Amino acid sequence: MTIMRPSRLAALYLRHFREHRRERMFLASASFFLTFGITRLLTHWGHSRESPFRILLAGTHVHHLVWGILLLLAVGYTWLIQVDSGPNGHRLRIGRLTALLYGAGAALTLDEFALWLNLEDVYWEREGRASIDAVMLFGALVSVGLWGGPFFRALTRHAARLFRIGPAAARAKAKLDRAAPPLPVPPEPSAAGGAPGHERT
Repeated sequence: MTIMRPSRLAALYLRHFREHRRERMFLASASFFLTFGITRLLTHWGHSRESPFRILLAGTHVHHLVWGILLLLAVGYTWLIQVDSGPNGHRLRIGRLTALLYGAGAALTLDEFALWLNLEDVYWEREGRASIDAVMLFGALVSVGLWGGPFFRALTRHAARLFRIGPAAARAKAKLDRAAPPLPVPPEPSAAGGAPGHERT
């Protein structure tokens, strides 16, 4: 099995995300999905403990939607001051970073959709949670596939070729071995120990 080199992965990424808008949408979608999944895992893990895990500031439980709102505000302000400013390389890096932060902020905020919709802490209530989770996860997956589909398809094709390299190389070697002429066999010495072709007197 051959491992894909990071340089090859980077080349595939740059090839399929030449359009910066598509790249930003892909990064935001991927960040949204990963942040949402990690947040749900951490909150369920903390809730299952005897003493639930919480972030407290001056005795106040700070919900993670607060951090999401702060991220969204920071990203919005950054976009305002960075629009059409700085060299292209700098704008590209800022665009990638803010896309990741936007996806994370949106995930943290929407994960507590029931709280800011009902204005009460109903995070662990059954009503509406299953449908909300399913809709957001599906939306994130569809968004990642929409904006990153060409890249993932190329990555899959390249990985498939890498898996085929091993068996193909073995078959080629066996074919060469069969096609090679047999090595000549050296003549054996006579029973009396003399050189072949001469009789002993």
